[in-house]
Amino acid sequence: GPAAIPTGFPALDAALPGGGWPLGALTEVLEERQGIGALSLFLPALAYLSRGGRWIAWFSPPYLPYAPALAMAGVELGRVLLVQAYTRDEGLWALEQALRSEACGACLGWIGAADFRVLRRLQLAAEAGRGLGVLFRPAVFAVQHSPAALRLRPGPRQAGMALQVLKCRGAWPAGPTTVGLDRDPPSVNP
Repeated sequence: GPAAIPTGFPALDAALPGGGWPLGALTEVLEERQGIGALSLFLPALAYLSRGGRWIAWFSPPYLPYAPALAMAGVELGRVLLVQAYTRDEGLWALEQALRSEACGACLGWIGAADFRVLRRLQLAAEAGRGLGVLFRPAVFAVQHSPAALRLRPGPRQAGMALQVLKCRGAWPAGPTTVGLDRDPPSVNP
């Protein structure tokens, strides 16, 4: 399959080496605070994957996903799985298994603190499953080394969102890059 799936944001697709979200790899979204719209960056890709019959698995989201908003974005609600584990270790184990599974087109995980060994296991699982793996983590972990292929820091902007690309496999030999995104992205149709 393709090495990337279009993000639905032309400016972001142009900035990323594969022309979109990397498949078979982890993408880390390092947020200063929740609620600035970082999840909306992935909605066009989630809609495309779910319409293609792939499962979209959510692991320990801080809030219950709002089904009407997902449906309005084109996500097939019958292809959405919500996993709430009893313990952190169970949640990480479930996330790793889903990333490894080729049944999941995308796995979204809110994991907080994790050492390099845990992140490496998740990265290897994403490579095996060849899907879209996204970890939402607090921005304080931006200083931590990570095996993720793509590391992003979203921030508010008057007409949408500014997205700072901290790390991107295959591009930018020095320094982060910032991409401005409009509020209403087109749908993904690769």
